[in-house]
Amino acid sequence: QRNTSSAKMAPTQEKHSSEELLQAQVDLWHHALGFVKSMALKCAMELQIPNTIQHHGGSMTPSELAAKIGLHPSKLPRLRRLMRVLIVSDIFVVHEVASPNKEVAYGLTPTTRLLAIDEVRSNLSPILSLILDSTVTAPFSGMHSWFLDEHSTSLFEKAHGLNVWEMAAQNSTYNQLINDAMVSDSNFLMDIILRECSGVFLGIKSLIDVAGGHGGSAKAIAKAFPQMKCSVLDLPHVVEEAPTFDHVSFISGDMFKYIPPADALFLKWVFHDWGDEDCVKILKNCKEAIPSREAGGKVIIIDMVVGSGPDEIITRETQVLFDLFIMCFEGIEREEHEWKRIFMEAGFSNYKIISVLGVRSVIELYP
Repeated sequence: QRNTSSAKMAPTQEKHSSEELLQAQVDLWHHALGFVKSMALKCAMELQIPNTIQHHGGSMTPSELAAKIGLHPSKLPRLRRLMRVLIVSDIFVVHEVASPNKEVAYGLTPTTRLLAIDEVRSNLSPILSLILDSTVTAPFSGMHSWFLDEHSTSLFEKAHGLNVWEMAAQNSTYNQLINDAMVSDSNFLMDIILRECSGVFLGIKSLIDVAGGHGGSAKAIAKAFPQMKCSVLDLPHVVEEAPTFDHVSFISGDMFKYIPPADALFLKWVFHDWGDEDCVKILKNCKEAIPSREAGGKVIIIDMVVGSGPDEIITRETQVLFDLFIMCFEGIEREEHEWKRIFMEAGFSNYKIISVLGVRSVIELYP
């Protein structure tokens, strides 16, 4: 039997060296174990490890950390193993502290600081909590059967019997999870947009944030441009729970039916939720709501343009991974030629892509 196995492996052995075969095995293992890295990050967030370390002055030994987050002493070795994964992944750092037994201490990185609750304007915990929520991760276990299913329901709906928007409308906790995630992302991204792309808002007298949720983006724009009349359009169940902001009004409505008139419309992370046909419907309503280009009318889109942005492997990989992630909800991240097709079909004349937001871009769309 051993000789037969060796004979069967001979062609592979002849084509590839042992080093190449072992590296291929490592590559497969590393790819397959990627979910463990995500779950380790989720665990650290739920144990409040980034916040605990920050509140302790930015550095804690394993035993200090375990005691502070309330772990039983028997879990200390397991905590070290969890943190080792996150250190190798550059989520945390480790350094030696001056002590007789040469203890180590865990510290924060720029990445981890984005998860600390105290950093209100840049706290990304809510959006990561949504991405890593079991309602989102569980459907991917059945992706193969979804591909083989001739019906067109989304991966999310196949798993839960509801699409994501129906679940949000029926489940107030889940609705809050989504809204918190969107506000978190807006707080983080809008600071950068207003710093790097403030010119796109110059001269605008009125702006509507379409499907703007609880108004995180509109609030930031209104603060930066107090002379601008800013409004948020969203579905009634979203507007009902929206907070009150100075200089921002909320409008209950449906972007598929009607968008009120304004000089400019702002849509952040909206189009990736919808297929081409629905996007064209939204865009046609946008075109009807704004004045001509000569009169300053335009649509400002914040979304992903796959292939744009920094030419680095982590950017490209994140873009295509997020595209597969959003496919769970029947969403799509588009390449430039795909954006151009829906823009032209909706009757717009021109557009400009400004790639200064990492994996995402600002798109100025003109009637």
